[in-house]
Amino acid sequence: MDTEPDPNNATVDFGFQKVAPAEKTERVGEVFSTVARRYDLMNDLMSFGTHRIMKRMVIHMSGVRAGHRVLDLAGGTGDMAALFGPVVGHDGAVIMTDLNAEMLAVGRDRLLDKGMTQIQYCRAPAESLPFTDDAFDVACISFGIRNFTDKDTALRELHRVIRPGGTLIVLEFSQPKSPLLGSAYKAFQALWPTAGRALVGAAQPYEYLVESIRVHPSQEALQQMFEDAGFRDVYFENLVGGIAAIHRGSVL
Repeated sequence: MDTEPDPNNATVDFGFQKVAPAEKTERVGEVFSTVARRYDLMNDLMSFGTHRIMKRMVIHMSGVRAGHRVLDLAGGTGDMAALFGPVVGHDGAVIMTDLNAEMLAVGRDRLLDKGMTQIQYCRAPAESLPFTDDAFDVACISFGIRNFTDKDTALRELHRVIRPGGTLIVLEFSQPKSPLLGSAYKAFQALWPTAGRALVGAAQPYEYLVESIRVHPSQEALQQMFEDAGFRDVYFENLVGGIAAIHRGSVL
C-alpha cells in the first residue's frame, strides 16, 4: 500500500552529504559564522573581483527605481544593499535579511558606517519570511540560494511577498557550458580550501562552498523551479561562460 513520505525522514544536500533539514540549517549557519569577518576578501580572491561587476549587472536587470521597496535576501555583508540603497533613495527602502546573525552584523555595521539610513535589517529564514503579501517591488538573492534548506519553499515565499508587476532576481554560481572551462574551473576551485585556511583560518567552509556549487541545480533546473513557484517571464543569462548566472522572474 502506498503511503505518504514521512517529512521527518527527508534529507537535503549539505555539499556532497545528505543531512536532515534542521542539520543543514545549523551547519550552514556555522560555516558563515566562521567566515563572516573575511567573507568579502575571499570573494574578491575567488572571483578576481568579478563578483562586483556581476552585482552591478543585477541592479541593472532588476528594474529597481527610486521609491521602490527591495528585499535583499541572504544579504550577507551588505554588498547588494549598498548598491540598491542609492537607487531607491530616501523615499524607498531596502530590507536586508539573513538568517546568520554574524553576517547580518557585519553588513549592518558597514552600511551604517556609510550613512545608509534607508536600509533596514531582519534576521529570518528564507522559507518563512516575516513580511506581508505584496510587500516588495524587487527581491534579490546574491550567491545565497544554494545555501537555502528548502529552495522550493523559499521561492514560493518570495512569490508571495513580491507585488504583482514586481521582480525576483537571483545571482548564483552555476554550471559552465564548456567542458574545457568546467575542468579548468574545478582545478581552480581545488585551491579554495587552502586559501581559506591561510586567510580565514579554516578550510572547511570553502570545502563546503565547492561542494555546494557542484550540487546546485543547473541553470535550466533553477529556471523550472522559478516557474513552479509561480514566476513568469523567467529567463537566465550566463556569466563567464556559465560559471555564474543571473535568473530573473516576474510576478503577474
